[in-house]
Amino acid sequence: MQVAAPGSGPACEPAARTFYGELLGLDEVDKPAALADRGGVWFALAGGAALHVGVDPSPEFVPATKAHPALRVADEAALKTLAERLERAGAPVRWDEPLPGVAARFFTDDPWGNRLELLC
Repeated sequence: MQVAAPGSGPACEPAARTFYGELLGLDEVDKPAALADRGGVWFALAGGAALHVGVDPSPEFVPATKAHPALRVADEAALKTLAERLERAGAPVRWDEPLPGVAARFFTDDPWGNRLELLC
């Protein structure tokens, strides 16, 4: 899955590493050398999946505020800890009602306004 960040080249990388790496706890993976000059950062997800933060150089960048990736967290305690970490860092946390097969969930926004769902 991919989310977009505005800018060009590696300008978005520090914010991506802080938000997705430090706050969400995702492990960064190396991009293939052929793609490195394009900027952005890749992160590993469970089960061999990945989340790519790609660069959108368009001056009309619009974040994804409806479409969004959903990331599963181990359990409710981990989800609560993650929500608290995000709030301390100034990221929004919007709890939503549980769904069938989902004990708890909330939405947040990355540094560029892209919507993310965290659930367990």
